[in-house]
Amino acid sequence: MTWRRLAASLLLLAACGPLADSRAKRIEARNPPEGRMVRVAEAVIHAEVQGSGPDLVLIHGASGNTRDMAALADALQDRYRVISFDRPGQGYSSDLGAKGNSPMVQADYLRAAARQLGVHDPIVLGHSYGGAVAMAWALIEPDTHGVVLVSGAVLPWEGGLDGVYGLAATPLGEATLEPLASAFLPDWALDRIVRTLFAPQDPPDGYAEAIAADLALRPLPLRTNLRQLTRLKPHLALMAKHYRALTLPIEIVHGSADQTVSPRIQSLPMTQLPNVHLTLLPGVGHMAHHVATADVVAAIDRASARGR
Repeated sequence: MTWRRLAASLLLLAACGPLADSRAKRIEARNPPEGRMVRVAEAVIHAEVQGSGPDLVLIHGASGNTRDMAALADALQDRYRVISFDRPGQGYSSDLGAKGNSPMVQADYLRAAARQLGVHDPIVLGHSYGGAVAMAWALIEPDTHGVVLVSGAVLPWEGGLDGVYGLAATPLGEATLEPLASAFLPDWALDRIVRTLFAPQDPPDGYAEAIAADLALRPLPLRTNLRQLTRLKPHLALMAKHYRALTLPIEIVHGSADQTVSPRIQSLPMTQLPNVHLTLLPGVGHMAHHVATADVVAAIDRASARGR
């Protein structure tokens, strides 16, 4: 019986690759890129540009893409030129391989794409993992107009990530869990993940479909996302040593009820820096840019005014 189960498991895993690839093609057919593709060295960076005014760059978090920033961009395009990027390896931007696990490398590629789009003296906003990339952008380019962190992961933390994430990013997990998830993860499971991110608030109706959340289930973005997450901490440990040298305005917006990125660990210690202003939102979860959009817009406006 054991051998039969093993054989069945091996057959299932063997089928995962073709099934995952077929599912990925269907996902992409439903959700084609909505912006422009910018060539940066060996990579392509997907960018959406709208509005007019001072330049504002939006960087999404883990498992995300430009569409997660669409509602915020719509609220800002009347007075900012908003440039939303797919981070390398996510959405429709190229995977950079092992070097792309570094937020500094990701920021450098996004900066290069931004230059080609004529971006000048931008405010750079990052949500969740995107906060690390926004801070990396500022470290590379200290005269950036300002940084806005929304539920940002910018400091190293004690311990590691949840066991499932750690296992999935191992060679065994990449050979088993990742192809299984890419091929078979059901819509209800994706909806549950979305609800967990928004908790204690509810996601907007049709949110997962609107942002094409299933783009993250394609084999390469799924693998890249897990690698970036599990390898983030040592990069933050190196980056954080240099934050005090920054003088540009840093606005932080963080929900007090965020169970994904702890405000106590990630945002409150940042207030020790003299150029940081924190807006702590009582009872708000991880997705502040959706449930407290006005507070995020106000933080962007403050960063704009402070950077003059």
